[in-house]
Amino acid sequence: MPKKIAFLPLILILFTFCNSDPALETFPELNGPYLGQSLPDSLPVLFAPSVMGTGMFTRDIAISPDGDELYYCISVGNYTYSTILFSKKEQGSWSKPAVAPFSADARILDLEPAFSPDGNRLYFLSTRSDGTEEAGDQDIWYVERNDEGWSEAINPGEPLNSDGGEFFPSLTKDGYLYFTRVSQGSSVNEIYRSKQSGESFSEPELLPGEVNCGTNRFNAFVSPDHRYIILAALGMKDAYDGSDYYIIFRNESDQWSEAINMGEAVNKGNTRGWSPYVSADGEYFFFMANFSKEISSAELSYELLQKLHTSPGNGNPSIYWMKADFIDDLRKQAVFQN
Repeated sequence: MPKKIAFLPLILILFTFCNSDPALETFPELNGPYLGQSLPDSLPVLFAPSVMGTGMFTRDIAISPDGDELYYCISVGNYTYSTILFSKKEQGSWSKPAVAPFSADARILDLEPAFSPDGNRLYFLSTRSDGTEEAGDQDIWYVERNDEGWSEAINPGEPLNSDGGEFFPSLTKDGYLYFTRVSQGSSVNEIYRSKQSGESFSEPELLPGEVNCGTNRFNAFVSPDHRYIILAALGMKDAYDGSDYYIIFRNESDQWSEAINMGEAVNKGNTRGWSPYVSADGEYFFFMANFSKEISSAELSYELLQKLHTSPGNGNPSIYWMKADFIDDLRKQAVFQN
């Protein structure tokens, strides 16, 4: 009981903070794909200003294969509270973002949603207890679609999950689940994949050095057609700002190319690049970035600080998007070692 009481005022603060966002008090009518946003060109732009791009710490995005559901994540207080939100297109109009029903426990960290290729499962990172371990261990969980919406969260167990940390799931149409693992007591993150067979997963396979590049790496998105993987890597010689997005291509022999930096437009000025994603049709590249806008006024004021706090470009990460056709150009640069 004392623990629950201690959480209550903070939960109320979180809900008040979310619901008092001036940009969402009168939610606009949004029609068409991608929350009704104007489609981007070859340079990244903020995705869904005043809806997702609010100045809050916003990361991760997953869109259902039919394009009618969108999931993303918000963190408050340096991950004190981290939850998955969603918006759904019904009768042509997108709903106001709401916390996903399976992600409403303020004591649990939920992040990094990823749809299965058929849209009937949503995988994600969670620190909820699996019944054998106390809450706090990072595992991959999933919910299954049912008549009510989503099932209770399910932990697939070993060998996919271990006593270390597993996170950022991403899935291919030919049955592979890619994810990041950090062994217990280690700070080095490594990319693995596991093959799904029915309800079980094979022993995870550590990906080779082309994928596990640099001194550390995070959060790998694999294309549904299994042609490439995009990840954030540290310690790369050609990096712009430390943690940059890189793409590694895969050929028909299951070989991986050398990592290619995704370029200045994506990486320069972005020190928090942790969440890559490409739309199911391959048309648009989404990514988390903390691009900061310059202040036009030379003098700070209390009012200006308040405005910055609730505006994108304030140093908190947001989701940006751009046309993904540059990936085909990067493919031409791919080098495969024999």
